[in-house]
Amino acid sequence: MAGPMTGYPNWNHPAFHVAAFRLRAAGFTVANPADHGPGETDWFVCVRRGLRELLDVEGVATLPGWEQSRGAALEVHVACALNMPVRNVEEWIVLPGRS
Repeated sequence: MAGPMTGYPNWNHPAFHVAAFRLRAAGFTVANPADHGPGETDWFVCVRRGLRELLDVEGVATLPGWEQSRGAALEVHVACALNMPVRNVEEWIVLPGRS
């Protein structure tokens, strides 16, 4: 998932956890950056970890506000360059063939 974290209360983890729960309930395996916990706050470390995880997923689910996030915008840019599907969470959930 890609979404804003910096500047949000609790690094926007509640929104990430809700989105991950909904995607998992729809049958997706989810790489949730909020699952790493609040320990690391260095932006560069977090973005590098996110980019590494991006290489192991099949698509990216975006959270509201991702466009204003440097890190999320970079992840979306890389995903698009790698011809990976990028959709908001709601679009992933309503994909045909998904519960």
